[in-house]
Amino acid sequence: MTVATTIPQDLHAIGHLEALQAFCQRVFLPEPGERLVFGEGPEHARLLLIGEAPGEKEAETGRPFVGNSGRLLDKYLQEADLLREEAYVTNVIKVRPPGNRTPRISEVKEAMPVLLRQIELIRPAVIVCLGSIALQAVLDRKAKITDIRGVWQEKDGIRIMPTYHPSAVFRDENKRELLKQDLFSVGDALKEKEIRPEK
Repeated sequence: MTVATTIPQDLHAIGHLEALQAFCQRVFLPEPGERLVFGEGPEHARLLLIGEAPGEKEAETGRPFVGNSGRLLDKYLQEADLLREEAYVTNVIKVRPPGNRTPRISEVKEAMPVLLRQIELIRPAVIVCLGSIALQAVLDRKAKITDIRGVWQEKDGIRIMPTYHPSAVFRDENKRELLKQDLFSVGDALKEKEIRPEK
């Protein structure tokens, strides 16, 4: 991943997602033949899903979670009575790390200001952190997914559900039911009146 310029820590001058995406296009440079994957969904979605980084299919299409992990996520969201088109879906890292490797700490740090501004602009009621990279970026860099998976957290008035990345299910079948259980918990939480964002 190449960063064209240093990202200013304060992106508050950027007032909407479209402008933030244009900023990303100038700053994050994907590999030749690949595309930046900013995210997609309603600008003020009540549910924000955050993964790690785009994979090969995502970098081809410019859309998040469209490969095998995305299909599995869509299936479980549907089972939990959550509509993907009503959620905002993104990743911590906006371009595919070479060879689909795990993002480096330095890359996460470079991407963080943009992710935080995305969260501020969307103002979700609930964030689902899919995997440890997302959890550490959003909640606490020392947080361990194995310790707090499935346990509601809260930060800045937003409820956060840490759970496994869908790709983890392909490596460990035991995580399948846990991921589904966590998404059902999110579905139930979004039905509760008290977490509806104020008009």
